[in-house]
Amino acid sequence: QVQLVESGGGLVQPGESLRLSCVASGFTFSMYAMNWYRQAPGKERELVATITSRGNTNYADSVKGRFTISRDSAKSTVSLQVNSLKPEDTAVYYCNARRAAMSLSYWGQGTQVTVSS
Repeated sequence: QVQLVESGGGLVQPGESLRLSCVASGFTFSMYAMNWYRQAPGKERELVATITSRGNTNYADSVKGRFTISRDSAKSTVSLQVNSLKPEDTAVYYCNARRAAMSLSYWGQGTQVTVSS
């Protein structure tokens, strides 16, 4: 059974940091690209950060320099370090595993990040 379980969200003030984690199980983690998406109220879900199976990373322009994605294959975990948070970063953050060659994609349940003073 495939599972992606996110944690680490919360309510923070502008400028603060969080570390989001996603623990994967039920599939061969090392063969999947891992992604973090977010969805704010009334908006489309957007891709925030990607790390390939080889460790190459890519970020949305809005988070470059503030967010860092990493993966630990030994623990089947992908993390997202989010720094210098802004109110516009408020959203539900979702972990996604994708293996494009086989058209496979799995989602976690999401973790809420709220940035407010």
